[in-house]
Amino acid sequence: MGPSSAEGGTTVLELRGELDILAVSVLSDRLDEITGTQGTDLVVDVRAVTFIDCAGLSLLSRARYRTRQRGGRLRLTGVFGGGSVARLLRMTGLTESFEILSDDTGGDDGGTAAGSSGSTASTATATTTVTTTATTTTTATVTDAAGTAVA
Repeated sequence: MGPSSAEGGTTVLELRGELDILAVSVLSDRLDEITGTQGTDLVVDVRAVTFIDCAGLSLLSRARYRTRQRGGRLRLTGVFGGGSVARLLRMTGLTESFEILSDDTGGDDGGTAAGSSGSTASTATATTTVTTTATTTTTATVTDAAGTAVA
């Protein structure tokens, strides 16, 4: 199930749930596959990411580096003021390192997730690719230990 970007197309990767070390261990191979292509135009939609740690930030930074090395570009979308991704980018001083697309859609960002008091294991499920005319969309859903989607 590899990305099938149309020539000159854009690949959109939608991430949902917790982008932590467990999710990264599952997503890194898939993201390396996507960013391993020459001239990749990748948009990573992080609007549904409820938590991101240093492993998630490292994943995004590695993807940015790999696309640039191969003459492509990586853009983030869904980075809104109170969101976990925006907050971590600000705290680490990396906001200017990423090309961030403004959200044209007014939206229910749903705010940020409240801090969890309990520890919930999360894993990433298999990715699903849906191809439209010029854009490939890959959705990676993160679930808890019971297999319920974490949104």
